[in-house]
Amino acid sequence: MGKIMIVDDSAYARRVHRGILERAGHHVVEAFTGTGAIESFTVEKPDVVLLDLSMEDIGGVEVLRTLRQLDEEARVIVVSADVQKSTEQEVMEAGARRFLHKPASPDALVAAVSDVLGAAGS
Repeated sequence: MGKIMIVDDSAYARRVHRGILERAGHHVVEAFTGTGAIESFTVEKPDVVLLDLSMEDIGGVEVLRTLRQLDEEARVIVVSADVQKSTEQEVMEAGARRFLHKPASPDALVAAVSDVLGAAGS
């Protein structure tokens, strides 16, 4: 299983996602700001980052781009309530591996993480 970093300013969303992923056997670390995510990324070296787009300090798209600059192989799954196709396209072009709409079902969340982790080994 992998180390997953959950980045979301909502404590509720972090708690729900943590529970789902820990039950699936993953180790979970958290960040609640974009700045915290960038700082923790280099220390924690997560296998996958679950990233919300709406945060108070730095927007998720900027965080995504920064993580990809720090590590071009960074595996990021964006989980957002934003349903605009243009947003989904923007984050995929910026290097996200998947885009999930909030609220993501437990099955969809675990499947996306497993797919991204599996793709890393191929």
